[in-house]
Amino acid sequence: MPFSKPRRGHTFFMIIFFVCLGMTTEVFFTAFMALYKQKAFCGKPLASMTGFTYVWMAFIYGLIPILGVLFHHNVAHWKVWFRLPFYVVLLYVVEFASGYLLKLITGSCPWEYKDGWNIMGFIELQFFPFWLFFTWMVERLYIFINNRVVQ
Repeated sequence: MPFSKPRRGHTFFMIIFFVCLGMTTEVFFTAFMALYKQKAFCGKPLASMTGFTYVWMAFIYGLIPILGVLFHHNVAHWKVWFRLPFYVVLLYVVEFASGYLLKLITGSCPWEYKDGWNIMGFIELQFFPFWLFFTWMVERLYIFINNRVVQ
């Protein structure tokens, strides 16, 4: 179990690691998407490569090692082209549920999508290839940390 006494330090490390990784990746992704779409943020020059994330994302990215314990071992034997889309669907479920919950609690979802293919503004379907890459990266790092770095 991830929160059993011998595993608490390991789980805490993995939560902090994936929060930092997810939020940093999101800042880089939004900066490059702004450059691609030619839409600068907050009146900054486009060349400033300004990216952003939301504090709420820390709680969402912190779920990665917890969901990893629940799901990774059950799908580890699947071929990679089945695992990664499964992870993206799982990610979409978490993104939709957390966005919906935030909208209920705060009155708005911080990442409301209005352009492109989206589901109720909570999920941007056009980002599927990026999420495939992200889930591949997360799985590789999850396995590395879980098996090699922290015993």
